[in-house]
Formats: sequence, structure tokens, C-alpha cells
Amino acid sequence: MQALLDHWNAWLGEIYGPNGHWRLFLMVFPYFLLFEVPMNLLVLLGTLRWFTRTRSAVPLHSTYQPRVSCVITCYGEGEAVGLTLRTLAEQTYPGTIEIIPVVDGAAANQATTAAVRRFKQNTRLPANRLVRPIAKWQRGGRVSTLNAGLALSTGEIIINVDGDTSFDNDMVVRMVRHFADPKVPAVAGSLRVRNARQSLVARVQALEYLLSIHMAKIGLSEFNLVNNVSGAFGAFRKSFLQHIGGWDTHTAEDLDLTLRIKSYFRQYGLRVPFEPQAIGHTDAPHTLLGFLQQRLRWDGDLFFVYMRKHRHAFNPKLVGWRNFFMLLLSGLFFQLVLPYIILGYSLVALFVLPFSAFVFYGLLIYCLYFALCALLYLGLIVMVSERQREDLRLLWILPIYPLAMYGLRLWSTVAILNETLRRGHEESSMAPWWVLKRATRF
Repeated sequence: MQALLDHWNAWLGEIYGPNGHWRLFLMVFPYFLLFEVPMNLLVLLGTLRWFTRTRSAVPLHSTYQPRVSCVITCYGEGEAVGLTLRTLAEQTYPGTIEIIPVVDGAAANQATTAAVRRFKQNTRLPANRLVRPIAKWQRGGRVSTLNAGLALSTGEIIINVDGDTSFDNDMVVRMVRHFADPKVPAVAGSLRVRNARQSLVARVQALEYLLSIHMAKIGLSEFNLVNNVSGAFGAFRKSFLQHIGGWDTHTAEDLDLTLRIKSYFRQYGLRVPFEPQAIGHTDAPHTLLGFLQQRLRWDGDLFFVYMRKHRHAFNPKLVGWRNFFMLLLSGLFFQLVLPYIILGYSLVALFVLPFSAFVFYGLLIYCLYFALCALLYLGLIVMVSERQREDLRLLWILPIYPLAMYGLRLWSTVAILNETLRRGHEESSMAPWWVLKRATRF
């Protein structure tokens, strides 16, 4: 250990000494940190703003109680869909909730179909809770399932949820209140990983959902910069959904729909809030292979949506200047360019730097990322978390988290290449191949 410290001191002396080799220092400095650090600080600033605003706000009793339709996309959930149905039926919302489980491929998916039927037949519901199952006997994919629910719904507000997602009983109340503002076409809900104890992979994702998704959306929502309304849990004004044609074929339907909504931001002065206290609970992949396969699809879809289908959305005349710059930064740079920069930097540092310098920079970058993650985690526990005891159980994952996210960034390069060279979105499990083949090719 002492020998390694001596190497570091000698190398730092060469860099910072009177005859320091600044060219070497400037060549290997991780410049991407100049973008990542301000972004994390912006998230923390927005979270602090949300915290002070909500704590000082005067509670208001809203009389806005529109009819709500919950469209549930069901495919292979089996008995698990019963929990989703029950948590929607038990909502504290005083208005009417229409629950529409749409079973895709019902002819081959007998277990899920039977579970939906049992719930409808055996559950006594109050008069303002309606269950209207839809059996799509031939499988058409996720988008056709959502559009079928949209076409047959009668609610003013549509909440789309996955069949394997359960909810806190105040979810609908918290989501719907935002639609009292006519400038709100959609609201993003918050998701937690409910199977976090199943494996280390699931625990890492639980922390990722809290820090990289939950906290990021809280912070960015304060500046009307929410980047995505989750496909597993989001709420929409039905009239606006119908105006833009509902969900569209292809994959990544959540980001696709969000970008189509944002294309009307400047024209109508819209905003999409995030409701951090409307909580959904979903299962994350618990094996490394399942996790990598999921992210292969997710990250590849990002390239397809940003670079092929919605290049026109990068226009300040449509989305406004703030969202234009955020799309460039978070959409193009962070999602599509930064993974290759990090890969290239890692390879250059590995082959160019002396070993002691490589270790020094590696530890320096790790410590910086760890400090940023620790700040976000502290902000989560102090200002945001409604389940502090549960979230504190993830504290021991925090030292592993920066390394896991580094590995995930490297895996993103594989996903982007897969989409670029093989059009990986056409191999999505979200829809049958014949549906994707008949769709417009971008």
C-alpha cells in the first residue's frame, strides 16, 4: 500500500510540479463529469424546491372528482393480476373508478383470463367501482391493448398500468388532482421495486428506481422537464390522448407518447408534472441475464425513438427552449453519446496511463460518483421517502451502486449497436412480429 502511495505522489508531482505535464492531465481528465455533476445538482435543487413548496403549501380540498378509467395491460401475469385489481378497487378516491383489465392473447393466456374472471365474479365492490374486462383473443401487443382500453373507456382521465403492478390506496387521488389544471395533459407516477429482497440484482434496481428515476423526476418536474411518463404507470387526459391518436405502434410506447405530448408544449403552454406520492409497486428482473435483456431493449429503444422516429421533436418551436436543451442533454448526450465516451475514456486510460495513474483516476471518479449518489440518497431519506425504514435497508448497496451504473453504461453501447445494426426494436416482446412488420418503418 505504501508503495502505491509513493507511486501516486511521484506521478502527481510530475503533473502539478514546476515542470508538470499538463498535456497528459488534460488528455485524461474525465470531461463528462462537467455535464454529470451539474445535472445531479440541478436534480437536488429541484428536489429541495419541491420539498419546501410542499411543506409550506396550504392543504386544499378539491371538488374536482372526474370519472377515472384504469386500463390494465394483461398478458402473462396469471394470479398476480388479482393484486393489481384489488389495489385499484380499494382506492380512497371518492369518485367513480372504471377498472378495465385488457387480456392480450386471451385464447392462449387462460391463467390470466381466469384470474380476471374470478375477481369480477367473487369480489363485492361499491357502486362507484366498476370492473369491465376485455378479452382480446388474438394477441396484438401492448399498444393495441392500450388503444382497446382507450376506445372502450368512459372516464375523463385514463390511468394506464401494468398487470403486475400494485398501488398505494391514495394513488388515484394524488394523480387526478393535477388534472384540475387544463394545461396538464399527463401526469407521471412513481414506481418502486417490490421484489427488492429477491436478489442483489433486484436490490440494485430498487436503488436505481429511487435515485435515477424517482429523485430525477422530482427535481426535473419543478422546471417542467419530466423526461418520460412510465408505460407501467401514467395518467392522461382522455380528450388529449384522442387528439394525438392514442398510443402508436412500435416499441418504447411510453417515451414515444411522451415526446408526442411534448411536441404540443409550446403551442398550448402545457406541463407534465410528476407525482412522487402516487406510488406503484412493480417486479424488476431478479437475475443478471433478465436484467441485461431488459436493458438491451430499453436502451436500444431510446436510439430508435430519438434518432429514427422522433428526430423532429428536437425543435424548440415545438417543445420550447428548456425542453429542447434538456432533450439534447438527457436524450442525446446522456443516453446515446455518453456511454461511448465513457467506454473510450476507459480504454484510453487503461492503455495510456501508468498503472498508478489509472488506479488514481479510477478511485477519483468512483469517489465523485459515490459522493453524488450519497447526496441524492441523503436527499431521498430526508426530504422525499415515505418509507424511510424500507429505503434505509438499501444503504449497504450504495457503495456498489456507482460500479453497477458504470457497467450499465458500458452495456448501453451494446444495446445501441444492436439497434443501429440489427434494428433490435423489431424483435421486441412488446408486440408480435407481424404487428411490427406491418407498421411504418422508420
